[in-house]
Amino acid sequence: MDGNRSQSKSMARMPPRSWRVAGLLALILAVVWAGADQKPAAEPFRAAEPRPVAARGELMADEQIAIRAFSLVSPSVVFIRSKQVGHDLFRFRATEVEEDAGSGFIWDANGYIVTNYHVVENSDSIRVTLSDQSVREAHRVGSNPDKDIAVLKVEAPPELLPPIPIGTSRNLQVGQRVFAVGNPFGYDQTLTSGVISGLGREIKGAHDRPIQGVIQTDAPLNPGNSGGPLLDSAGRVIGMTTAILSPTGAYAGIGFAIPIDTINRTVPVIIRGESKPRPRVGITTAEDHIVRRLGLEGVLILDVLPNSTAEKAGLHETKRKDDGKVGLGDLIVAIDGQPVRTSDDLFRIIDEHAVGDTVKLTIQRDGEKMDVDVQLEAMP
Repeated sequence: MDGNRSQSKSMARMPPRSWRVAGLLALILAVVWAGADQKPAAEPFRAAEPRPVAARGELMADEQIAIRAFSLVSPSVVFIRSKQVGHDLFRFRATEVEEDAGSGFIWDANGYIVTNYHVVENSDSIRVTLSDQSVREAHRVGSNPDKDIAVLKVEAPPELLPPIPIGTSRNLQVGQRVFAVGNPFGYDQTLTSGVISGLGREIKGAHDRPIQGVIQTDAPLNPGNSGGPLLDSAGRVIGMTTAILSPTGAYAGIGFAIPIDTINRTVPVIIRGESKPRPRVGITTAEDHIVRRLGLEGVLILDVLPNSTAEKAGLHETKRKDDGKVGLGDLIVAIDGQPVRTSDDLFRIIDEHAVGDTVKLTIQRDGEKMDVDVQLEAMP
Protein backbone atom coordinates (compact mmCIF):
# COMPACT_ATOMS: atom_id res chain seq x y z
CA MET A 1 0.00 0.00 0.00
CA ASP A 2 2.76 2.38 0.98
CA GLY A 3 4.37 1.71 -2.35
CA ASN A 4 1.14 2.34 -4.17
CA ARG A 5 0.56 5.66 -2.35
CA SER A 6 4.06 6.74 -3.18
CA GLN A 7 3.46 6.00 -6.85
CA SER A 8 0.17 7.96 -6.86
CA LYS A 9 1.80 11.08 -5.43
CA SER A 10 4.48 10.87 -8.02
CA MET A 11 1.88 10.73 -10.82
CA ALA A 12 0.10 13.75 -9.32
CA ARG A 13 3.30 15.82 -9.50
CA MET A 14 3.93 14.82 -13.18
CA PRO A 15 0.74 15.49 -15.22
CA PRO A 16 0.26 13.73 -18.58
CA ARG A 17 1.93 15.23 -21.69
CA SER A 18 -1.33 16.60 -23.14
CA TRP A 19 -1.93 18.45 -19.92
CA ARG A 20 1.53 19.93 -20.05
CA VAL A 21 0.91 21.20 -23.63
CA ALA A 22 -2.40 22.71 -22.58
CA GLY A 23 -0.70 24.40 -19.68
CA LEU A 24 1.95 25.91 -21.90
CA LEU A 25 -0.67 27.23 -24.29
CA ALA A 26 -2.58 28.75 -21.41
CA LEU A 27 0.61 30.42 -20.19
CA ILE A 28 1.37 31.83 -23.65
CA LEU A 29 -2.15 33.18 -24.00
CA ALA A 30 -1.95 34.76 -20.60
CA VAL A 31 1.25 36.54 -21.55
CA VAL A 32 -0.31 37.74 -24.83
CA TRP A 33 -3.45 38.95 -23.07
CA ALA A 34 -1.37 40.69 -20.48
CA GLY A 35 0.64 42.43 -23.23
CA ALA A 36 -2.54 43.47 -25.03
CA ASP A 37 -3.85 45.06 -21.88
CA GLN A 38 -0.71 47.16 -21.57
CA LYS A 39 -1.44 50.24 -23.77
CA PRO A 40 1.51 52.29 -25.00
CA ALA A 41 1.94 55.73 -23.61
CA ALA A 42 -0.73 58.01 -25.10
CA GLU A 43 1.33 61.18 -24.90
CA PRO A 44 3.18 60.86 -28.29
CA PHE A 45 -0.15 60.36 -30.12
CA ARG A 46 -1.71 63.36 -28.45
CA ALA A 47 1.18 65.42 -29.78
CA ALA A 48 0.65 64.29 -33.47
CA GLU A 49 -0.54 67.33 -35.44
CA PRO A 50 -0.43 68.40 -39.12
CA ARG A 51 3.06 69.25 -40.23
CA PRO A 52 3.90 72.95 -40.48
CA VAL A 53 3.85 74.37 -44.02
CA ALA A 54 7.26 75.24 -45.39
CA ALA A 55 7.70 78.67 -46.95
CA ARG A 56 7.26 78.48 -50.72
CA GLY A 57 8.81 81.69 -51.95
CA GLU A 58 7.99 83.47 -55.21
CA LEU A 59 6.61 81.58 -58.19
CA MET A 60 9.04 81.13 -61.04
CA ALA A 61 8.83 83.59 -63.92
CA ASP A 62 7.49 81.04 -66.40
CA GLU A 63 4.84 79.94 -63.90
CA GLN A 64 3.69 83.52 -63.48
CA ILE A 65 3.47 83.95 -67.26
CA ALA A 66 1.27 80.85 -67.60
CA ILE A 67 -0.97 81.92 -64.72
CA ARG A 68 -1.41 85.42 -66.14
CA ALA A 69 -2.21 84.13 -69.62
CA PHE A 70 -4.83 81.69 -68.31
CA SER A 71 -6.41 84.24 -65.96
CA LEU A 72 -6.67 86.76 -68.77
CA VAL A 73 -8.23 84.43 -71.32
CA SER A 74 -10.19 81.71 -69.49
CA PRO A 75 -13.38 83.85 -69.05
CA SER A 76 -13.52 84.13 -72.86
CA VAL A 77 -13.20 80.40 -73.61
CA VAL A 78 -16.41 78.37 -74.04
CA PHE A 79 -17.39 74.70 -74.28
CA ILE A 80 -19.48 73.76 -77.34
CA ARG A 81 -21.76 70.74 -77.72
CA SER A 82 -23.53 70.20 -81.03
CA LYS A 83 -26.26 67.67 -81.77
CA GLN A 84 -27.72 66.29 -84.93
CA VAL A 85 -31.31 65.08 -85.28
CA GLY A 86 -31.57 61.69 -86.94
CA HIS A 87 -34.67 59.69 -87.88
CA ASP A 88 -35.69 56.16 -86.94
CA LEU A 89 -37.06 54.82 -90.24
CA PHE A 90 -38.80 51.89 -88.58
CA ARG A 91 -40.56 53.77 -85.79
CA PHE A 92 -41.12 57.04 -87.69
CA ARG A 93 -39.76 59.25 -84.93
CA ALA A 94 -36.87 61.63 -84.59
CA THR A 95 -33.95 60.78 -82.36
CA GLU A 96 -31.44 63.34 -81.13
CA VAL A 97 -27.86 62.07 -81.23
CA GLU A 98 -24.86 63.97 -79.92
CA GLU A 99 -22.66 64.80 -82.87
CA ASP A 100 -19.58 66.60 -81.63
CA ALA A 101 -17.98 68.61 -78.85
CA GLY A 102 -15.31 71.26 -78.96
CA SER A 103 -14.19 74.66 -77.78
CA GLY A 104 -14.57 78.24 -78.89
CA PHE A 105 -13.78 81.78 -77.84
CA ILE A 106 -15.79 84.96 -77.48
CA TRP A 107 -15.16 87.38 -80.31
CA ASP A 108 -17.01 90.42 -78.99
CA ALA A 109 -19.59 91.53 -76.42
CA ASN A 110 -22.40 91.10 -78.95
CA GLY A 111 -22.24 87.37 -78.32
CA TYR A 112 -20.33 86.25 -81.41
CA ILE A 113 -18.25 83.12 -80.79
CA VAL A 114 -15.54 81.70 -83.05
CA THR A 115 -14.95 77.96 -83.41
CA ASN A 116 -14.01 75.38 -86.03
CA TYR A 117 -16.40 74.63 -88.85
CA HIS A 118 -15.97 70.88 -88.28
CA VAL A 119 -17.19 71.22 -84.67
CA VAL A 120 -20.65 72.39 -85.81
CA GLU A 121 -20.70 71.21 -89.42
CA ASN A 122 -23.71 68.89 -89.26
CA SER A 123 -25.39 70.20 -86.13
CA ASP A 124 -29.10 70.84 -85.73
CA SER A 125 -28.74 72.28 -82.24
CA ILE A 126 -25.78 73.88 -80.48
CA ARG A 127 -25.28 74.62 -76.80
CA VAL A 128 -22.51 76.79 -75.44
CA THR A 129 -21.28 76.64 -71.85
CA LEU A 130 -19.84 79.96 -70.71
CA SER A 131 -17.17 80.37 -68.06
CA ASP A 132 -19.80 80.82 -65.31
CA GLN A 133 -21.11 77.34 -66.26
CA SER A 134 -24.37 78.74 -67.64
CA VAL A 135 -25.55 76.93 -70.79
CA ARG A 136 -26.87 78.98 -73.70
CA GLU A 137 -28.51 78.00 -76.96
CA ALA A 138 -26.46 79.20 -79.93
CA HIS A 139 -27.22 79.61 -83.60
CA ARG A 140 -24.86 79.58 -86.54
CA VAL A 141 -24.15 82.94 -88.10
CA GLY A 142 -22.08 81.55 -90.94
CA SER A 143 -18.87 79.75 -91.80
CA ASN A 144 -15.93 79.44 -94.14
CA PRO A 145 -15.38 75.70 -94.60
CA ASP A 146 -12.20 76.31 -96.65
CA LYS A 147 -10.59 77.84 -93.55
CA ASP A 148 -12.43 75.59 -91.04
CA ILE A 149 -13.88 78.67 -89.36
CA ALA A 150 -17.44 79.10 -88.06
CA VAL A 151 -19.16 81.90 -86.15
CA LEU A 152 -21.93 81.30 -83.59
CA LYS A 153 -24.05 83.73 -81.61
CA VAL A 154 -25.48 83.50 -78.10
CA GLU A 155 -27.67 85.83 -76.07
CA ALA A 156 -26.16 86.67 -72.68
CA PRO A 157 -25.44 89.70 -70.49
CA PRO A 158 -22.35 91.64 -71.65
CA GLU A 159 -20.53 90.86 -68.39
CA LEU A 160 -20.55 87.18 -69.39
CA LEU A 161 -19.13 87.95 -72.84
CA PRO A 162 -15.59 89.31 -72.37
CA PRO A 163 -13.92 89.52 -75.82
CA ILE A 164 -10.68 87.57 -76.04
CA PRO A 165 -7.48 89.62 -76.62
CA ILE A 166 -6.38 89.40 -80.26
CA GLY A 167 -2.74 89.15 -81.30
CA THR A 168 -1.05 88.67 -84.65
CA SER A 169 0.50 85.66 -86.36
CA ARG A 170 2.60 87.52 -88.91
CA ASN A 171 5.76 87.67 -86.79
CA LEU A 172 5.69 84.32 -84.99
CA GLN A 173 8.92 82.40 -84.54
CA VAL A 174 9.68 78.71 -84.13
CA GLY A 175 10.50 78.05 -80.49
CA GLN A 176 8.15 80.73 -79.19
CA ARG A 177 6.22 79.77 -76.03
CA VAL A 178 2.49 79.11 -76.51
CA PHE A 179 -0.50 78.01 -74.44
CA ALA A 180 -3.70 76.24 -75.46
CA VAL A 181 -6.97 76.58 -73.54
CA GLY A 182 -9.89 74.31 -74.26
CA ASN A 183 -12.04 71.38 -73.21
CA PRO A 184 -10.19 68.15 -74.05
CA PHE A 185 -12.43 65.12 -73.47
CA GLY A 186 -14.93 67.49 -71.84
CA TYR A 187 -12.59 68.71 -69.09
CA ASP A 188 -13.40 72.39 -69.39
CA GLN A 189 -10.96 75.25 -68.90
CA THR A 190 -7.86 73.09 -69.39
CA LEU A 191 -4.48 74.77 -69.94
CA THR A 192 -1.62 73.09 -71.79
CA SER A 193 1.66 74.60 -72.90
CA GLY A 194 4.38 74.10 -75.46
CA VAL A 195 6.21 75.90 -78.22
CA ILE A 196 5.69 76.73 -81.86
CA SER A 197 7.20 73.73 -83.63
CA GLY A 198 6.79 74.92 -87.20
CA LEU A 199 5.23 77.57 -89.43
CA GLY A 200 3.64 77.52 -92.84
CA ARG A 201 2.25 74.00 -92.57
CA GLU A 202 -0.58 72.70 -94.75
CA ILE A 203 -3.42 70.52 -93.47
CA LYS A 204 -6.67 69.21 -94.93
CA GLY A 205 -9.80 71.04 -93.88
CA ALA A 206 -13.45 70.30 -94.54
CA HIS A 207 -14.05 68.20 -97.65
CA ASP A 208 -10.27 67.61 -97.88
CA ARG A 209 -9.55 71.13 -99.12
CA PRO A 210 -6.05 72.27 -98.09
CA ILE A 211 -5.56 74.97 -95.45
CA GLN A 212 -2.22 76.71 -95.86
CA GLY A 213 -0.08 78.77 -93.52
CA VAL A 214 -1.00 76.71 -90.45
CA ILE A 215 0.90 76.89 -87.13
CA GLN A 216 2.39 73.66 -85.76
CA THR A 217 2.76 73.26 -81.99
CA ASP A 218 3.72 70.60 -79.47
CA ALA A 219 1.28 71.94 -76.86
CA PRO A 220 -0.84 68.88 -75.92
CA LEU A 221 -4.13 68.89 -77.86
CA ASN A 222 -6.85 66.25 -77.68
CA PRO A 223 -10.43 65.77 -78.91
CA GLY A 224 -12.43 68.67 -77.50
CA ASN A 225 -9.63 71.21 -77.98
CA SER A 226 -10.83 72.01 -81.51
CA GLY A 227 -11.87 75.64 -81.80
CA GLY A 228 -10.03 76.78 -78.69
CA PRO A 229 -7.46 79.58 -78.64
CA LEU A 230 -3.70 79.20 -78.97
CA LEU A 231 -2.07 82.01 -76.98
CA ASP A 232 1.29 83.71 -76.91
CA SER A 233 3.04 84.48 -73.63
CA ALA A 234 1.19 87.82 -73.41
CA GLY A 235 -2.16 86.00 -73.36
CA ARG A 236 -3.17 87.10 -76.87
CA VAL A 237 -4.78 84.73 -79.37
CA ILE A 238 -2.37 83.88 -82.17
CA GLY A 239 -4.28 80.92 -83.55
CA MET A 240 -7.22 78.54 -83.21
CA THR A 241 -6.41 74.91 -82.43
CA THR A 242 -7.82 72.82 -85.26
CA ALA A 243 -6.25 69.41 -85.75
CA ILE A 244 -3.78 66.89 -84.43
CA LEU A 245 -1.60 64.38 -86.20
CA SER A 246 -1.99 61.09 -84.35
CA PRO A 247 -2.35 57.40 -85.19
CA THR A 248 -4.62 56.92 -82.15
CA GLY A 249 -6.72 60.09 -82.19
CA ALA A 250 -5.11 61.35 -78.97
CA TYR A 251 -2.14 63.66 -78.40
CA ALA A 252 1.04 62.53 -80.15
CA GLY A 253 3.13 65.69 -80.05
CA ILE A 254 1.95 67.39 -83.25
CA GLY A 255 -0.96 69.82 -83.29
CA PHE A 256 -2.07 72.54 -85.68
CA ALA A 257 -3.72 75.93 -85.34
CA ILE A 258 -5.22 78.33 -87.89
CA PRO A 259 -3.36 81.68 -87.70
CA ILE A 260 -5.24 84.53 -86.06
CA ASP A 261 -4.53 86.84 -89.01
CA THR A 262 -6.56 84.48 -91.19
CA ILE A 263 -9.34 84.42 -88.59
CA ASN A 264 -9.28 88.19 -88.19
CA ARG A 265 -9.83 88.62 -91.93
CA THR A 266 -12.49 85.93 -92.19
CA VAL A 267 -14.73 86.47 -89.15
CA PRO A 268 -15.88 90.03 -90.01
CA VAL A 269 -16.84 88.84 -93.50
CA ILE A 270 -18.94 86.03 -91.98
CA ILE A 271 -20.61 88.36 -89.48
CA ARG A 272 -21.46 90.83 -92.26
CA GLY A 273 -23.13 87.98 -94.11
CA GLU A 274 -21.19 88.45 -97.31
CA SER A 275 -21.62 85.55 -99.71
CA LYS A 276 -20.17 87.01 -102.88
CA PRO A 277 -17.35 85.05 -104.59
CA ARG A 278 -13.96 85.76 -103.10
CA PRO A 279 -11.40 87.26 -105.48
CA ARG A 280 -7.90 85.97 -106.06
CA VAL A 281 -4.90 86.78 -108.22
CA GLY A 282 -4.37 83.21 -109.46
CA ILE A 283 -1.10 82.43 -107.69
CA THR A 284 0.25 80.50 -104.73
CA THR A 285 2.74 82.25 -102.49
CA ALA A 286 5.67 81.35 -100.27
CA GLU A 287 5.29 81.56 -96.51
CA ASP A 288 6.37 84.85 -94.97
CA HIS A 289 9.08 83.30 -92.79
CA ILE A 290 10.72 81.80 -95.90
CA VAL A 291 10.74 85.21 -97.59
CA ARG A 292 12.30 86.78 -94.50
CA ARG A 293 14.91 84.03 -94.42
CA LEU A 294 15.87 85.02 -97.97
CA GLY A 295 16.40 88.59 -96.77
CA LEU A 296 13.42 89.88 -98.80
CA GLU A 297 10.31 91.87 -97.98
CA GLY A 298 7.12 91.24 -99.90
CA VAL A 299 5.15 88.25 -101.18
CA LEU A 300 7.04 85.74 -103.30
CA ILE A 301 5.12 83.96 -106.08
CA LEU A 302 5.67 80.20 -105.92
CA ASP A 303 3.27 79.05 -108.63
CA VAL A 304 1.20 80.73 -111.32
CA LEU A 305 -1.99 78.72 -111.77
CA PRO A 306 -2.61 77.41 -115.29
CA ASN A 307 -5.14 79.38 -117.36
CA SER A 308 -5.41 82.01 -114.63
CA THR A 309 -5.49 85.76 -115.08
CA ALA A 310 -2.04 85.83 -113.47
CA GLU A 311 -0.72 83.60 -116.25
CA LYS A 312 -2.32 85.85 -118.86
CA ALA A 313 -0.67 88.86 -117.21
CA GLY A 314 2.75 87.21 -117.56
CA LEU A 315 3.66 86.83 -113.89
CA HIS A 316 6.70 84.63 -113.18
CA GLU A 317 6.72 81.72 -110.74
CA THR A 318 9.58 80.19 -108.74
CA LYS A 319 11.14 77.26 -110.56
CA ARG A 320 14.33 75.29 -110.91
CA LYS A 321 16.64 76.34 -113.73
CA ASP A 322 18.47 74.08 -116.14
CA ASP A 323 21.65 74.39 -114.08
CA GLY A 324 19.82 73.07 -110.98
CA LYS A 325 19.61 76.42 -109.22
CA VAL A 326 16.30 77.85 -108.08
CA GLY A 327 15.08 80.93 -109.89
CA LEU A 328 12.91 83.07 -107.67
CA GLY A 329 9.56 84.19 -108.99
CA ASP A 330 8.17 87.71 -108.93
CA LEU A 331 8.15 89.44 -105.54
CA ILE A 332 4.96 91.48 -104.99
CA VAL A 333 5.83 94.61 -103.02
CA ALA A 334 2.70 96.74 -103.59
CA ILE A 335 -0.88 96.62 -104.89
CA ASP A 336 -2.40 99.83 -106.26
CA GLY A 337 0.34 101.73 -104.47
CA GLN A 338 -0.36 100.12 -101.07
CA PRO A 339 2.76 98.45 -99.59
CA VAL A 340 2.72 94.65 -99.43
CA ARG A 341 5.17 93.35 -96.85
CA THR A 342 3.48 90.08 -95.89
CA SER A 343 0.89 87.68 -97.29
CA ASP A 344 -1.60 89.18 -94.83
CA ASP A 345 -1.20 92.54 -96.60
CA LEU A 346 -1.83 90.81 -99.93
CA PHE A 347 -5.00 89.03 -98.77
CA ARG A 348 -6.32 92.10 -96.97
CA ILE A 349 -5.99 94.31 -100.04
CA ILE A 350 -7.39 91.67 -102.40
CA ASP A 351 -10.40 91.11 -100.10
CA GLU A 352 -11.26 94.80 -100.48
CA HIS A 353 -11.91 94.21 -104.18
CA ALA A 354 -14.46 92.22 -106.15
CA VAL A 355 -14.13 89.55 -108.81
CA GLY A 356 -13.49 91.24 -112.15
CA ASP A 357 -11.60 94.23 -110.70
CA THR A 358 -8.19 95.01 -112.16
CA VAL A 359 -5.36 95.72 -109.73
CA LYS A 360 -1.86 97.04 -110.35
CA LEU A 361 0.82 94.79 -108.88
CA THR A 362 4.21 96.31 -108.23
CA ILE A 363 6.74 93.50 -108.46
CA GLN A 364 10.46 92.97 -108.25
CA ARG A 365 11.90 90.79 -111.02
CA ASP A 366 15.63 90.19 -111.38
CA GLY A 367 16.34 93.19 -109.16
CA GLU A 368 14.12 95.61 -111.10
CA LYS A 369 10.70 97.01 -110.20
CA MET A 370 7.80 97.01 -112.62
CA ASP A 371 4.00 97.29 -112.61
CA VAL A 372 1.73 94.57 -113.93
CA ASP A 373 -2.07 94.85 -114.31
CA VAL A 374 -3.95 91.70 -113.23
CA GLN A 375 -7.69 91.09 -113.32
CA LEU A 376 -9.01 89.36 -110.20
CA GLU A 377 -10.77 86.05 -110.74
CA ALA A 378 -13.20 84.08 -108.58
CA MET A 379 -11.84 81.66 -106.03
CA PRO A 380 -13.30 78.19 -106.74
